[in-house]
Amino acid sequence: MRSPIKQKALRRLKIIEGQVRGLRSMVEEEKYCVDIITQSNAVKEALSGVEDLVLENHLSTHVRHQMKSGKDAKAIEEVMKIYKLAQKK
Repeated sequence: MRSPIKQKALRRLKIIEGQVRGLRSMVEEEKYCVDIITQSNAVKEALSGVEDLVLENHLSTHVRHQMKSGKDAKAIEEVMKIYKLAQKK
């Protein structure tokens, strides 16, 4: 993984970790349901940001290497796999 992307992903994951702990506390303390849902949505959005970073890394390293190495079919297969996962959201 490229170093700048790795650092961004790790930073975001640490933030998400704190958000999830806060979310757990909100449930334990029986906070207002809408507030819990709002926080849960924030966690999902943050995870989506991490996915974007990992995808950027994958496309700019692995898929790019496959294309340059003449493994076009493998690269297309991986891009399609990611596309199909995105469609399930």
